Amino acid sequence: MTVPFTGVPLADHATVYAALAGAGFTDLWSAEVNGADAFTPLTLAAAWRPDLRLGTAIAPVFTRGPGLLAMTAAALAEAAPGRFALGIGSSSPVVVGDWNAVDFTEPYRRTRDMLRFLRAALRGEAVDERYDTFAVRRFRLDRPPAVPPPILLAALRPRMLRLASAEADGVILNWLAATDLPRVLVELGERRAGFEVAARIFVCPTEDAEYARNLGRRMITSYLTVPAYAEFHRWLGREEVLGPVWRAWEAGDRRGAAAAVPDKLIDELVLHGTPETCRAKVREYADAGVDVPVIGLLATPELAQGGIAALTTLIAQLGPAPSPTLVVTPEPVPTPAAAADRI
Repeated sequence: MTVPFTGVPLADHATVYAALAGAGFTDLWSAEVNGADAFTPLTLAAAWRPDLRLGTAIAPVFTRGPGLLAMTAAALAEAAPGRFALGIGSSSPVVVGDWNAVDFTEPYRRTRDMLRFLRAALRGEAVDERYDTFAVRRFRLDRPPAVPPPILLAALRPRMLRLASAEADGVILNWLAATDLPRVLVELGERRAGFEVAARIFVCPTEDAEYARNLGRRMITSYLTVPAYAEFHRWLGREEVLGPVWRAWEAGDRRGAAAAVPDKLIDELVLHGTPETCRAKVREYADAGVDVPVIGLLATPELAQGGIAALTTLIAQLGPAPSPTLVVTPEPVPTPAAAADRI
């Protein structure tokens, strides 16, 4: 499950994490856009839930210096030994440039260089190296983790997918349908033992199809108009489907772009229906080769009315195992939601 939930204070996530564990969820994966940072929600989980695995999906490679990213990852790996996976990626020009005042240049080479630096640093090695996109002088972690975390790489198209396969411990996928997986996974080639494929899957568990599609339409026009995602879907063969959306967006016609998103595409990329239906659709990703399907839970009308009690009930319905009875806070908490409306 993607954490944290918007509208639920971080201090109240102990209840939510307990519900997830009780429902049979095994992993908590954080994101980092413009809400909580990627590490704080997982640090809380490391203390509260020693039975859950933790992962970042993703920590951007531009917004922290190499040494700071290594220290932050090492600290969480020390807090949750053997239970933490570090997912890194290039992020986007908006997150990196507009919001963090860092030049978003050469994302492939920066990601490759950070991956190589982190691999050495988290092993406790001294790093004195000039990479293509940065140089590190005489750096060594004072507290290298006893169990270095596996490093997963966010990847969309062939070049980054092949880098993940060659040098990382896994790959993180995003914004694709289960039917897209064969085209993506073939680029990884023969995978090494222990190599993991994780994918974030957007799930809106409501029978109000109009609501789910309107939400999905807004998300698709926000995300899939970002150049990296647009090129990803061109590569997947969706030029004809998304071309009208891209042309309207480039012309400044936001309403027209949203109207051009077909329902069929929304249904493929944003899973909706009953919790049982959503769980079955997530299983399709696992059956197609995803080792770690990560649900990104979206807001629903039902959650808006029920607060944290409705959230813990829904978690029990989405999970693979029955959840024990939980004591929840008496005051309802505002609606949880997963992905931001924009990058």
